[in-house]
Amino acid sequence: MREGAQLKQAEAGHRYDVFHTDCPARDVVDHVTSRWGVWALIALRGSDLRFYELRDSIRGVSEKMLSQTLRALVQDGLVRREVEPTAPPQVTYGLTEFGQDVSEPLTDLFDRITERLPPRSAG
Repeated sequence: MREGAQLKQAEAGHRYDVFHTDCPARDVVDHVTSRWGVWALIALRGSDLRFYELRDSIRGVSEKMLSQTLRALVQDGLVRREVEPTAPPQVTYGLTEFGQDVSEPLTDLFDRITERLPPRSAG
């Protein structure tokens, strides 16, 4: 199936064929499930955050990786980016409706893991 045919199928109310190598939904899945994509979506579930707040809430992510991750999530329509015209510009990120829908099961998964993970033994 070519990409054009795939898009026509999706427009007609059908789902994308994510097992096809040219499926545009594959890129979105890759971005959502990337190392930092999951954390960015979970972090933004509570409220909109400025870049530095998001960076500080996701320990271990570099500014470069967070920027790349956010850029991909914005392009995918999962995250919105709002720039306030101040000096320096203040950039705030938040979830779109699509991002809320996608992040909900990720948050549920995160909650299940953290609630049921056995305690670590002191070692």
